[in-house]
Amino acid sequence: MSYPQQPPPPPSGGLPGYGQGYPAPPPKKRKIWPWVLLGVIVLFFGGCFAIFGTAANEVSKSIDKPKSVSPVGSEVRDGKFAFVVTAVDPPVASVGDNDIMRKTAQGEFVLVHVDITNTGDKAQTYFGENQKVIDDQGRQYSNDTSAEMAINADLMAEINPGNKVSVIIPFDVPKGTVPVSIEFHDSMFSGGARVALK
Repeated sequence: MSYPQQPPPPPSGGLPGYGQGYPAPPPKKRKIWPWVLLGVIVLFFGGCFAIFGTAANEVSKSIDKPKSVSPVGSEVRDGKFAFVVTAVDPPVASVGDNDIMRKTAQGEFVLVHVDITNTGDKAQTYFGENQKVIDDQGRQYSNDTSAEMAINADLMAEINPGNKVSVIIPFDVPKGTVPVSIEFHDSMFSGGARVALK
């Protein structure tokens, strides 16, 4: 009786492998999804940095760019608002009609009377805090919001298309400051429009 021939036993110390008549084991598959995920994250954050960098660059350009100054009393426009300076009061030490609302300046208040008209086709909110005064040395001053509360009915006003509001914008400046222009903005990030105060 004959028996089928058996394959030879593997060499001592190991399993059958490549080069001994046995097929090589299949290579391990590498997982691709972690690399794909990493690529998506890099692209996402790279895009965000590019967007913020571009926006910051544009804001920087608008800040650094010298602005032309329109003559005193002329209408200037920024965004959806038209601004006209109607008067500039002599400097005062304090503002407010009563002791509760009275505000005393660190230096002195320059009070600029302004008419603001909405030239757009929908309601737009005016904020006094977006406005600036520039002196004869090129220094910029923001308005004093607590003083504004003492002299205006509202700190902000929603103006419908075609409507006009009149406000007084107070600026707390050092005594003896010579304000030469005011810069109007319809929003925090708008380019701004300057008009002379003298």
